[in-house]
Amino acid sequence: MTDFNWTQLQNGSDIRGVALEGVAGEAVNLTGGRVTILGKAFGTWLAQYLEKSSTTLRVAVGRDSRLSGPALSEAVTTGLTSLGIAVYDVAIASTPAMFMSTITEGFDCDGAIMLTASHLPFNRNGLKFFTKKGGLDQPDIQAILELATVNQFEAIAPAGQVTQRDLMAVYAGQLVTKIREGVNSQHNFEQPLQGLKIVVDAGNGSGGFYVDRVLQPLGADTRGSQFLDPDGLFPNHIPNPENKAAMAAISEAVVANDADFGIIFDTDVDRGAAVDSAGKALNRNRLIALMSVIVQKAHPGSTIVTDSITSDGLTTFIEQELGGRHYRYRRGYKNVINQAIALNQAGEESWLAIETSGHGAMKENHFLDDGAYLITKLLVEVAKLQEQGKTITDLITNLQEPAESKEFRFKITDPDFKTYGLQVIEQLKIFAEQQENWQIVPKNHEGIRVSCQSPEQNGWFLLRLSLHDPVMPLNVESNVNGGVEKINIQLLNFLQNHSDLDLGAFKNP
Repeated sequence: MTDFNWTQLQNGSDIRGVALEGVAGEAVNLTGGRVTILGKAFGTWLAQYLEKSSTTLRVAVGRDSRLSGPALSEAVTTGLTSLGIAVYDVAIASTPAMFMSTITEGFDCDGAIMLTASHLPFNRNGLKFFTKKGGLDQPDIQAILELATVNQFEAIAPAGQVTQRDLMAVYAGQLVTKIREGVNSQHNFEQPLQGLKIVVDAGNGSGGFYVDRVLQPLGADTRGSQFLDPDGLFPNHIPNPENKAAMAAISEAVVANDADFGIIFDTDVDRGAAVDSAGKALNRNRLIALMSVIVQKAHPGSTIVTDSITSDGLTTFIEQELGGRHYRYRRGYKNVINQAIALNQAGEESWLAIETSGHGAMKENHFLDDGAYLITKLLVEVAKLQEQGKTITDLITNLQEPAESKEFRFKITDPDFKTYGLQVIEQLKIFAEQQENWQIVPKNHEGIRVSCQSPEQNGWFLLRLSLHDPVMPLNVESNVNGGVEKINIQLLNFLQNHSDLDLGAFKNP
């Protein structure tokens, strides 16, 4: 395996690859043998990081519902135990629960590994790594892959022992306690969700536990919940709160079952979204607004860190309605989380870091991006508001939402796509400065964001370079019908002069 390019498996702060055949043109590169080596590499890295002998370490291993999960879980466990590391096999779990295994009494693991590829197709899989300080960052993954490349590990006898543990029961119990104490009902402390009908869509991923281990013990009526059973083929829809079909499925389930609230998770439950009683999606800007309300109640004036594509109306809501500060940063959930941590270290309180994708992390929860925790926080408000005869959507009545919002993705055909993309952005800055009623937004941390202030446009656009791919995403929003098209027409005067950008549907809708 010395000729294998291990760097192809790095996906930011995760490892991802093709684990199963079945998709044309996608050769398997995340084999059992390679995952065993990755287990050895992580175990070696962890021992060095903690300055401990590997024989004293304990690591939890979990997986989502993917078909390749059991085999790869066994493979990574083989790698770990060959170094004398004790392993807790927790079977199907959520990614946030894997981190909690490192800081929860009774587990107290030195590290944890989650086998998942989030919402990617059935043939993909990957590994996420944790220590007690949280998820690993890009340099850590690079170091692990360097160890895998060298592949010089000495087996230690006896091998580490493997113990089966039910992590999800403990993790779910923590969420149950959080809701009971958060609602603190004087009428029914043990079952504060009694009288509420709540429908869950787990998308056949790992999130089905939330029904029988969280909602039902709290008294909720969960009839109508769907796709709870793990199925790595994901036969019903992509488990992704950003996916239109997925959100339509949970919205339809809420309406069909006359439910009070709907919940949807991605495959490994580090992301979540909700639906109100009318079937209206509470994701993206609405989810951020709701979480901002909750945070500002507890921590007035807190800075809310988001990714770069949030709406102007959200900024107005956070800053003028709630009295907080909105800090737009770069795309990538780790970027957003790390920026919030950096702000706190610099003396600026930030209690929420959240992407429009549904990745949300709270300071009170170790800045762990945990979809189930965010939903749990929402449910506390749902229960409190029910006692007042109100609904969760009442909290964001004054959130201004765009009339139109679209995203376009331009493929870059120039081989040196990063240099080319950055040149396009610099040239667009010059073009934008020459346009009447266009203004470049200051304090922008990614690409170029332009405010389009004419009455017929009344919106904004952001052009940026993708984090990993030869693609330039363009997000365009307008507060008036037809405004996106007007912005696009003006933008086309610039974009059509760049032959290495594939404008596709943007040019010919």
